[in-house]
Amino acid sequence: MSLKKLDTVLATAVVLFTLYLGLSFVLPLETSFPGLPNWPSGDSGFPIVKGSREIAMGLAMGVLLVTGHRRALGWVLLMVAVAPFGDMVNVLAHHGSTAAAFGIHGLTSALIAVTGVLIVRETSKARKAQEAAAQPA
Repeated sequence: MSLKKLDTVLATAVVLFTLYLGLSFVLPLETSFPGLPNWPSGDSGFPIVKGSREIAMGLAMGVLLVTGHRRALGWVLLMVAVAPFGDMVNVLAHHGSTAAAFGIHGLTSALIAVTGVLIVRETSKARKAQEAAAQPA
């Protein structure tokens, strides 16, 4: 499998999971908040805020993926990796489960960041090859 295909599969998985996660917070389902010892109640607004954030991030990444703006997608993935990192810090700061903080949020952040780095790296190699080909001999 080529690097571009692997990057596309990883990015697609990130986009779909992010949208699924956002919808699971917004839709009236029994939602859990991994790692927090005292989960916010359904009427606190927390699920809507968290879900809206996830949906917005998923849509932004999805649009870049579908339209082929791969370099921008790589940079957006790197920025989006900050959200689960912040969730990890939040869980740790509120004396939540360390295992959930690192195992769920930390690993999610790392996966998204690695996917972003792979895509930025892939696109920078392609850009250098195009520039080299465009230069007169």
